[in-house]
Amino acid sequence: MKERFIRVQRTARYHVLGTLEAAPEIWIVIHGYGQLARYFLNNFRGLEEGRCFIAPEGLSRFYLDAEHARVGATWMTREDRLHEVDDHVAYLETLCADLLNQAMPGARLNVLGFSQGVATAARWAIQGSTRIRRAVLWAGSLPPELDRDALARWRQLPIDLVLGDRDEYAGTKELEAQALRLQQAEVPHRTHRFAGGHTLEPVLLGRLIHGD
Repeated sequence: MKERFIRVQRTARYHVLGTLEAAPEIWIVIHGYGQLARYFLNNFRGLEEGRCFIAPEGLSRFYLDAEHARVGATWMTREDRLHEVDDHVAYLETLCADLLNQAMPGARLNVLGFSQGVATAARWAIQGSTRIRRAVLWAGSLPPELDRDALARWRQLPIDLVLGDRDEYAGTKELEAQALRLQQAEVPHRTHRFAGGHTLEPVLLGRLIHGD
């Protein structure tokens, strides 16, 4: 048996909060495992003055329960992972090129990744050519294959690492390890903790979106 591959066209979905054409600042917000973009985008309501939030949805959807009542999306699995990484990087590059063609001249583009979306955001920011001004990596992990030389491409990109003090998937040790990787690559970064679990905390989220 031989494994072969073919490239095909498919339709990707994204949701918009705010007015793209009038926003000097654009945020690409990348959801976590098992989420849908339209629900994830609700976290950013009330922050859209002067901003437009774009929530792309992972290309693979699946049922979350035995009754097939709830649907979620994922960015990738370990199966055929290299092609899936290439596909979602190409997807985000295509999306942002289209958005910037519609946006006001000079609009700044930022990214926030949550949970599984952290790895997606990081791979895109490293492998893609879109100019990103700021990155917030919330409750997720930097991909292991991004070594110091790869991360060094972020030396002009301010990074905010965020983790709740009751996050069930990671703790202080994991946050410090990620900060150390950025430090060794001479990437400007800050770390933030908040009282809570594996979620977006509204007060800290608002501060970071506003650039505090």
